[in-house]
Amino acid sequence: MREALSGLTVRGRAFLAAGITAIVCGILLDQSTLSRIGMLLVALPLVTAVVAAWGRYRLALVRHIEPHLTEAGQPARVELTIANEGRIPTGTLLLEETVPYALGGRPRFVVDRIGFGWRHKLGYQIRSEIRGRFDIGPMRVTVADPFGLVELNRAFHSTLPFTVTPRVIPLPSTPLTGNATASGDSRPRAFLGGSAEDVTVREYRRGDELRRVHWRSSARLGDLMVRREEQPWQARATVFLDNRRSVHRGQGAGSSFEQAVVVAASVAVHLVEAGYSVRLVTSGGATPGTNAAGEINAGWHDREGQADAAALLEALAVVETVQHHHIDASWIGEAGQGGITVAVLGSLDEEDARVLRRVRHHTGAALAFSLAVDGWSAVHLAPEQRRPSGVPLLIQHGWKAVELGIGDSVATRWRELGTRGAAAGAGAAR
Repeated sequence: MREALSGLTVRGRAFLAAGITAIVCGILLDQSTLSRIGMLLVALPLVTAVVAAWGRYRLALVRHIEPHLTEAGQPARVELTIANEGRIPTGTLLLEETVPYALGGRPRFVVDRIGFGWRHKLGYQIRSEIRGRFDIGPMRVTVADPFGLVELNRAFHSTLPFTVTPRVIPLPSTPLTGNATASGDSRPRAFLGGSAEDVTVREYRRGDELRRVHWRSSARLGDLMVRREEQPWQARATVFLDNRRSVHRGQGAGSSFEQAVVVAASVAVHLVEAGYSVRLVTSGGATPGTNAAGEINAGWHDREGQADAAALLEALAVVETVQHHHIDASWIGEAGQGGITVAVLGSLDEEDARVLRRVRHHTGAALAFSLAVDGWSAVHLAPEQRRPSGVPLLIQHGWKAVELGIGDSVATRWRELGTRGAAAGAGAAR
């Protein structure tokens, strides 16, 4: 009851004040008619408040976001469906959606009187320039009675997660050389000149399980094709992102780390589109991956196409810098690693180089973007204060490496990796 009385509007309070005044004047002037009018004026807001407080407004809300994964800088649309499932009509509804400031201002809607069975659709647009995972909601509702005497505040408790992924830069196909994962012999093959699907499927044979059918290759080739699960190698790639805070410069969206995330996302999506099973590794170790059955798979994302890329982008949407001073090397040399490794690195020291040398020994091809992180520093540094490029150190240990500075084209640097004459064999790292 106290909540209902506190929800009296200016009109409701005016009715209450006028009614009390009329009752007092009617008593003093011995005018019973005036007193009865005053009682009516007092009763109207009080009864309305009681009905509003005890009435069961059954409002239902359904949210839908399209697309549910959005690249930074791209818009998404939130569709709202509001319905009155109760039998009590309401007056005006004031709806206010709770939206993180990174996604824009809080949308507000005004809906006039609604009755039983009423249903209405609303929508608004959101956009974020920064990656991350956000919660849309809850929605706050202000309910007014048909006379405008009482307003009550309510809130839906439901929220809907929304993920903003890093920007993805299209990368050109380039002839990179590496080995495939081997349980027997390591077989060298050219990466990214074509699709791994060309060599990981075969024609359907009587008795093959339908779950092994590769529908995309079947459609392209005109014959039923299945995965060659019995072959001794599988095309795999590891994307390593150095997310140690100490090796990056700058703050927020303008930091070298955010540029590194964009590079890692672009490479990961490019490899997935080329048909490779990709896993993401950070300085803290491999991130969990899932296979087509949704099972945890030692960091590898073995689902197909867009589902695989989406899983990697979701992981990169929430990756943050860590306080580690050293790279976690526990993932190096795991069974079935091999393939190629693409590293996106900040500044390097000798200890980092030793870890990366181990990586080189356990991978078919090692490729690296070495960020010139001082370019992202908020403080202007003299040439003698800048850290030396990590490219010579990487090449010394058998990596193909290019330096990426602020403003450099990621696509151009990626193409250079395919033509750079670094040692391709693990034996080059000594």
